Amino acid sequence: MSETAPKRYHPAHVVIHWLMALLILMMLGVGKTVMPGVDPADPQKPMMLQSHAYIGISLAALLVIRVIMLFVLKRPAPADAGNPVLNFAGRATHILLYVFMLGMVLSGMGLFQMANLPAVFSGAAPYPANFFDYPARNGHGLVSWLLLAFIALHFGAAMFHQFIRKDGLLERMWFGK
Repeated sequence: MSETAPKRYHPAHVVIHWLMALLILMMLGVGKTVMPGVDPADPQKPMMLQSHAYIGISLAALLVIRVIMLFVLKRPAPADAGNPVLNFAGRATHILLYVFMLGMVLSGMGLFQMANLPAVFSGAAPYPANFFDYPARNGHGLVSWLLLAFIALHFGAAMFHQFIRKDGLLERMWFGK
């Protein structure tokens, strides 16, 4: 980054970052705790799955917009953790967060097609008896755990900057001048 790098991310970046964070945590929470416990015969299950799918589609659109903004809008200089290994780990973690978000989108889209969910949502096909019959479901589950692990790492690093280094890093991803 040049010397003209801003101190904060563009407000559009801030909004999309926090909106995606909220939606992703909500989706992971519901996908890991609520949906597995709902009986497939429950009439609410297809509606829950439909909401999950449509929020996932919205997250995919936000991900595309966010990646475009990475190349279009000026960004702050990379954070300095005070150690070259930690700096590399920070860059790698951000890249892997994007990779895993993309993995969730692609595996979700694959599952959407394999399980013929458009027909399920319209009532033209029955709710699948077992989503694990579809290979994309295994990928979706594995990538969800990896994404969750890297979100925890990302959060931990943010807390390290905020409370150990006390370098004001969190201010970069908030509104202000």
